Amino acid sequence: MTETELERAEKRYAQAKARLQALKNREATRQRKLDTRRKVILGGALMDLAERDSSAAAMLDRLIRNLSREQDRKAFAEWDAPSPAPSDDGAT
Repeated sequence: MTETELERAEKRYAQAKARLQALKNREATRQRKLDTRRKVILGGALMDLAERDSSAAAMLDRLIRNLSREQDRKAFAEWDAPSPAPSDDGAT
């Protein structure tokens, strides 16, 4: 049986639709990875700042205490939050 022009067009349409969906999926994956990367970078920057700045350390502590999801809070249960190192300004 030979394919009609309509069947060929439907086949091309289905293939194009599948390619489009694959592209959308790849873009969504790329965006999720980029979002995760940003979160990791910001988290690291906040932790670094908390080691130098007591107000940042307090903010980090509040953020952790106010996590709404139990599984997120468990991730920090045994974690020692950074605290600012004492300044060495020569004062005694």
